[in-house]
Amino acid sequence: MARQNFRVGRLEQEIQREVNDLLLKRIRDPRVEGVTVTGVEVTGDLQQAKIFYSVLSELASVNKKAADGLDAATGLIRKELGSRLRIYKTPELKFVKDESVQYGDKIDDLIRQLHRD
Repeated sequence: MARQNFRVGRLEQEIQREVNDLLLKRIRDPRVEGVTVTGVEVTGDLQQAKIFYSVLSELASVNKKAADGLDAATGLIRKELGSRLRIYKTPELKFVKDESVQYGDKIDDLIRQLHRD
């Protein structure tokens, strides 16, 4: 069982590295500029991967465009992952906005306000 967990963890790291690389170098869609993959969760059976991402802007319109761009690029990203990773079956990909970055920024702002007062 521990071997399986190690494999999942390693696969998650590889997917994160490769998707970030693809977003930087291969995907030409301007909607995904500034998108960073912050984490990946792969199911135990390696069939599905949830890819968490963040966007520098907090504007709803920018976030919507990024989500649309990622949805449009999902097929290409999955195809590229299939050729880059040495796995039997490439998992289905689902992009999910990582809210923890904004949450962390909000906490930092609150702490700064406390120190000012």
